[in-house]
Amino acid sequence: MPQANAKIDKAPAAAAGVPGPIELTINGETFRHTGAPDMPLLWYLRDVLRLTGSKYGCGVGQCGACTVHIDGKAQRSCLLPVSALAGQAITTIEGIASGDDLHAVQQAWIDEDVPQCGYCQAGQIMATVDLLKRKAQPSDADISQLTNLCRCGTYPRIRKAVKRAAQLMAEAKAAETKAAEEKAAEAKS
Repeated sequence: MPQANAKIDKAPAAAAGVPGPIELTINGETFRHTGAPDMPLLWYLRDVLRLTGSKYGCGVGQCGACTVHIDGKAQRSCLLPVSALAGQAITTIEGIASGDDLHAVQQAWIDEDVPQCGYCQAGQIMATVDLLKRKAQPSDADISQLTNLCRCGTYPRIRKAVKRAAQLMAEAKAAETKAAEEKAAEAKS
């Protein structure tokens, strides 16, 4: 949950000649950043909003521990200045669940007991959510294209969890379709 006073952050006011506040939409909420426009998104999330799910791993976009979604696509937040993100939808690991209902990928991670140390897992989950949006039933080759690193080497469990999440999502979609068809049939009777 973002820090209570983060709707308008308390960073120093912009210097003369520097653009005004930057409006950011994060997990469906609007925030105004008044600090340095080149601040990496990762630091804004962690230090200002106190959304600490995304982690600092390498600072050069290689490890993926900081992965978030920008307009639905997985990106490394350590490389993205907040000034480049105005008007885009930013989703963090804290924003993918629906209330108390975990996202299917989060549930699969639990079901398959994926984390060892857990440090990279938020980024792994965010990358997987993006993958499953693009490919509902990814192959092993598709899963191997994920570039997030795991220091503990839990890749076999990650692979199982990706496949489990795909299965959970397919089952949910089938149930949703069946319920819609039953409702339509009931309305016709």
